[in-house]
Amino acid sequence: MPVVGLLHGASQETFAAHVTAFKQGLSQTGYVDGRNVTLEHRWANGRYDQLPALAADLVRRRVAVIATPGNAPAALAAKGATTTIPIVFGVGEDPVKMGLVASLAQPGGNATGFNFFANEVDAKRLGLMHEVLPKAKRFAVLINPANAVSAENISNALREAARDLALEIITFKAGSSAEIDAAFAGFAQERVDALFIAADGFFTSRGVQFATLAVRERLPASCFAREMTEAGVLMSYSTSLAEMFRQVGIYTGSILKGIKPADLPVLQATKFDFVINLQTARTLGVDIPPTLLARADEVIE
Repeated sequence: MPVVGLLHGASQETFAAHVTAFKQGLSQTGYVDGRNVTLEHRWANGRYDQLPALAADLVRRRVAVIATPGNAPAALAAKGATTTIPIVFGVGEDPVKMGLVASLAQPGGNATGFNFFANEVDAKRLGLMHEVLPKAKRFAVLINPANAVSAENISNALREAARDLALEIITFKAGSSAEIDAAFAGFAQERVDALFIAADGFFTSRGVQFATLAVRERLPASCFAREMTEAGVLMSYSTSLAEMFRQVGIYTGSILKGIKPADLPVLQATKFDFVINLQTARTLGVDIPPTLLARADEVIE
């Protein structure tokens, strides 16, 4: 029975529903966990520095495929651990620039996967925040320094977008729950008007913490993952993480059937969802313009 290694930087509890979507993708190719394929889970629980060791462990286990849906540090750790075992990634950054593939159409090497455009929509997300909060001028941007590729990309994208919108950007860093708490103390000290949360697997796992702190500090916040908006963050703009997990599952099953990663072009997300938590808006005293509510793909009452 082939073994598939599932490697991720966050927690299994946070992404349980998404793992189900991954299994659905596998089943579409005829593979069912426990019947004709075995899943080996490796979760770093936010400690990204453990990912290289977890990836090396999967290599020693001689898994048939390593899947890294939704976490760039995990994809890079897998790529650094093996040049022979097939890797199926799901990353929000440009996989070519990351060195995961030679090109989108012809990946080459042992990796392919799905690009769900986390960093490419940063400017759009900041623009939506500006529409919701036209009087806000000082924006805190929170990044995870352990997710170096994402942190660099978001800084570059937002610097230009903020200049066009005449907004001031102040960058903060956090890589643990305690550091998130400390960052919110820094937001208050800097008297920022709003918070832009970078796309990051660990941040997604802390959705309730972000929502609780943002309401307590009366700080409107924007995130990438709709799951965080469901937890109580004001708004999100993103592609579907569940769909990305499913597509990674399909590609994993295709490779188990004998297709080489080099022959599977990197897929790209095509659908984006703008979600607003209207209950949080009322709590914060934020008036969402009716035109913006009409444009939202979902409004959480």
